[in-house]
Amino acid sequence: MRPLLCLFHFAGGNAYSFQFLQPFLADFDVFCPELPGRGKRMAEAVLTDFPDAVTDVYQQLMQRLGNRVLILYGHSLGSALAFGVAGMLEAAGRPADYLLVSGNPGPGVREPTFRYLMNREDFLQELRQLGGIPDAFFQDKDLIDFFEPIMRADFELAERNDLAASKPLYTPVYALMGNQEQGAVHIENWHKFTTARFDHELLEGDHFFIHRHPQRLAGIIRLCCSRTKQINHPC
Repeated sequence: MRPLLCLFHFAGGNAYSFQFLQPFLADFDVFCPELPGRGKRMAEAVLTDFPDAVTDVYQQLMQRLGNRVLILYGHSLGSALAFGVAGMLEAAGRPADYLLVSGNPGPGVREPTFRYLMNREDFLQELRQLGGIPDAFFQDKDLIDFFEPIMRADFELAERNDLAASKPLYTPVYALMGNQEQGAVHIENWHKFTTARFDHELLEGDHFFIHRHPQRLAGIIRLCCSRTKQINHPC
């Protein structure tokens, strides 16, 4: 049975956010849970409560998990969601085999921010600085009107949680960041949140460096899978 790779999308993302990576992961069963208010769940109200969001994606994952190798990987907001789900899995007695996080220096590093409360002009400027969004988006009022509430809800999830008070996982962690993104110097902060193996790496690029390194990301995912204690798994 192929290992299950669960990919947690970034703020404003959806189940299709990792399509750039999937061609390099043919040996995995890839699952991309989607938060309400986007993609196939467009008719549902967005979530702004972090525990509710973690529970939502945890329940989606449990419907397909089974007894196989499980790798969790999240980028930016997705890192926080993946970390929360990893804790829930441990509490349920079914821990993930590995947690990969990127674009996020981990809980407790940044000073509290309230970007989701910014006026439109400042909020859009914040999105521009993060990168990863085509310039055409900022010229299209209809697109902005449609996506702004989703982005604000996701920023609220990222900025209003108490993950810094979380006890360390016993799931191993591999942390990645772009060498040009704010907070990259604090990447080793993630080490405080696991009692198991910890690795970290900086790759060239800004917050959305992941789009420049799909093969390297896939290689790291495969490396982490190969370290699991499962016997005869196909990693």
